[in-house]
Amino acid sequence: MITRVFAVGLLAGLCAGLIVALLQAFTTTPLIIDAERFEGGHSHQHASAMHEAPFGGAKLYLAHATAGADGDGHSEWAPEDGLERTVYTGVATIGTATGFAFILIAAMLLGGERITQNTALGWGAAAFAAAGLAPAMGLAPELPGMMAEDLFARQQWWIMTAAMSAVGLWLLLRGETGWLRLLAIPVLLAPHLWGAPHPAIEAGASAVPAELAARFAAMSLAVQAVLWALTGFLVGTFWQRIGAASEAEADGR
Repeated sequence: MITRVFAVGLLAGLCAGLIVALLQAFTTTPLIIDAERFEGGHSHQHASAMHEAPFGGAKLYLAHATAGADGDGHSEWAPEDGLERTVYTGVATIGTATGFAFILIAAMLLGGERITQNTALGWGAAAFAAAGLAPAMGLAPELPGMMAEDLFARQQWWIMTAAMSAVGLWLLLRGETGWLRLLAIPVLLAPHLWGAPHPAIEAGASAVPAELAARFAAMSLAVQAVLWALTGFLVGTFWQRIGAASEAEADGR
């Protein structure tokens, strides 16, 4: 079983990550590059879409980074534009997809779910709703140069929202009694009633045009939806095929 879990998780993550990395190159990456022109005097730290979107604009800058200065004025290493930047973005995306695959497998096994293409795709859609769509309602994916609240505060809110959304969806879809399904409503609404952290109006306006920011937010969510759905579908596909191969081998003995 352990071997099967690792094999399926790695294969599904690798395949989904490669496909989505290619998709990013033609969708979100050009928008990020356009936004870099508006950063002005900020230190240059840029993130790929897939590493902003899952954290609700928390700006976990990874592969899309250019050399900038730290607080002491020293230059920080970062991938160069072009092939090096593309490779680092692809590796980060594959790592993210692999993590998603293991999360889906673990959740379905703990939930006693029979892993098929359809069930894994459904779990992938639910995971996107909890970890992507729900947090984005308060913290939309952000481009470099956009005004944002403290990173730690945004990460805390994102984690709380994703966790409570997952619990709320579980209660709504798997609750065995009416009162459990009813309890899902306040659980789902609580993070949004609490409110996501945003900078004060007095902090100034973002240098990034609103149209560019809106296109990036929409495109990031679309790409993330593809990543979750594709990862789920591949998890179901590889789980059945590797399982069938293992059973055939066992019968041959």
